[in-house]
Amino acid sequence: MAGRDLTDTEKRALKGRDSDVASFLEKVRQMPAPARAGSARGRLVFALDATMSRQPTWDHAIALQGDMFTEAGKLGGLDVQLVYFRGLSECRASRWTSDAEGLKGFMTQIACRGGHTQIRKVLAHAVREAEKGPVSAVVYIGDAMEEPIDTLCARAGELALRNVRTFMFQEGRDPVAENAFREVARITGGGYERFDLSSAARLRELLKAVAAYAAGGLKALESQGDAGRLLLRQIRPGR
Repeated sequence: MAGRDLTDTEKRALKGRDSDVASFLEKVRQMPAPARAGSARGRLVFALDATMSRQPTWDHAIALQGDMFTEAGKLGGLDVQLVYFRGLSECRASRWTSDAEGLKGFMTQIACRGGHTQIRKVLAHAVREAEKGPVSAVVYIGDAMEEPIDTLCARAGELALRNVRTFMFQEGRDPVAENAFREVARITGGGYERFDLSSAARLRELLKAVAAYAAGGLKALESQGDAGRLLLRQIRPGR
């Protein structure tokens, strides 16, 4: 999907922003561990743009995202719900599950279809889920944004009121998408990161770290290798 040119105001808003991992992790630095009573499980909404613009890299992305589900399954204490949109109006969600292989199988059945973005539906769905019970975090992966940004910001505000942080991962370099993704992440207190095939390994580790954080906060991050240690170094000073 080709994005429109940015206005002068949007260009000024983007000026000087940094998409490097250190910037992403700084967004997470002062986050407390997700609060859950007793033995309650963490819940992570994992949302995907499955429109046709993502077709060239879809198979690779599916494998990458599958690694996150595998890691979530190893962690225990975390239920994941997969949400995706495609076509002109299709937006669907799986059931909540801790079955990593089942999630991966469900995801491999999704084929890209032409259409416009439906990010507002994803965020509205996350709000409804948070009204039913605590949601630890939302992860969103996409490459475009074709909706009124104020609508997305309003939904992001509702998530922020429910203490749901959103981690926005952008494939490619569409400046309109970047502006919107950064703003949603900022409003919810989450994080933003851009990726492409050359930075897939970095995204894989960050996704695993977010899953660990959603499942068990700081303690769970200790088993996440370099990405986990980097997150811990950023978060501990804010505790």
